[in-house]
Amino acid sequence: MFPRDLLLDSFRAALSAADPLKLVPPHLPKPPKGRTLVVGAGKAAASMALAVEQHWPAQAPLDGLVITRHQHGLLTNRVTVMEASHPVPDESGEAAAQEILKRVKGLTPDDLLLVLVSGGGSALLSIPVEGLSMADLKATTRELLKCGAPIQEMNAVRKHLSAIQGGRLAAASRAPVLALIISDVTGDEPTHIASGPCAPDPTTYQDALDVLERYEVKTPKAVVEHLARGANRQIPETPKPGSRIFRRTENKVIATAQQSLQAAARYFIGHDIHPAILGDSVTGEAREVAKVYGALAREVKQHGLPYQPPVALISGGETTVTVRGKGRGGRNAEFLLALALDLDGAEGIHALACDTDGIDGSEDNAGAVLAPDSLNRAQKKKLDAAKLLNDNDGYGFFSALGDLVVTGPTRTNVNDYRVILVTGDG
Repeated sequence: MFPRDLLLDSFRAALSAADPLKLVPPHLPKPPKGRTLVVGAGKAAASMALAVEQHWPAQAPLDGLVITRHQHGLLTNRVTVMEASHPVPDESGEAAAQEILKRVKGLTPDDLLLVLVSGGGSALLSIPVEGLSMADLKATTRELLKCGAPIQEMNAVRKHLSAIQGGRLAAASRAPVLALIISDVTGDEPTHIASGPCAPDPTTYQDALDVLERYEVKTPKAVVEHLARGANRQIPETPKPGSRIFRRTENKVIATAQQSLQAAARYFIGHDIHPAILGDSVTGEAREVAKVYGALAREVKQHGLPYQPPVALISGGETTVTVRGKGRGGRNAEFLLALALDLDGAEGIHALACDTDGIDGSEDNAGAVLAPDSLNRAQKKKLDAAKLLNDNDGYGFFSALGDLVVTGPTRTNVNDYRVILVTGDG
């Protein structure tokens, strides 16, 4: 097989391992004495809800409402699927989240609250706290997305601006709560996934203020004032670890990046290529991570260390991009463009980087593929790779080469999938 085909097929194997239609059914509980309310938010919400419907006893009461990103919906019968904006929240998401909170408050101890959580839920499940507006949330989210902060720190802020995240959804329920979670964050801690609507929140208002200061995030005055009141204990904190609120709450992570990396590794083994999983929690600036991986790929190619070619260097996690330019492109395109410049056309090294949700940043591609001749082909098209990288325009670079990977919505999300294939060629 051609290297490009190997890379793309390995990505498909990783996606298959994160398919909610396969993952959700084994974790479904027995129906309760009363009724089951299904709620949730995230890019996988629709497929998770469909999986529940397909495997829930027909005679057992079931209804609900989940929120997913625009164009990520599916046809369902018993659970309503609403679509809203991502990554910046909007009024549609707010209205749907308000309806979810209203339904949850109507549950009894004989009922069950089944919560379907996946990446993207922070933006989709948005209700501003009293005193803040949706405009305040939108403005703050836009600035957070540009500042280069890890998702955990971004969510420390968002939890403290939300009336439903940071454990507050679970706190609103009198019924037992089971949250089934598809993780899109490094470490797979429920508190960080979709801003932990059913998980204890170890962060504080002061932590949120520290994030804004550390990354010089400009927010509306009302946001800073709200966080300052919280830090001064003038308003209640989010529910913390050890709170009695969580005695009848279970957060169960059913899909992780590691599972998808292992599936890709098995694919490469089946093609007589040694897989080396470098970690499922890689973070840092995309272009800096690319330099480290480029050095490793050259070491493998030139010296056969620490692995003999052919080898697939596989990793997951979530890099960040501090946006300084005006170009298009998410963190995966940025990683690959930086890697192209670092490798400088080295023979026998191919790469792929894609987001498993099918959306790299806010673009229409999952990511892209890189070949040894990518820079040469770009030069023939009069593309200045370094200039495009400085403008954060990885999308423009790979689009011009016809090397974008476009999957459409995958309706799952276990973070990024990267692989560098070092062959014995060249």
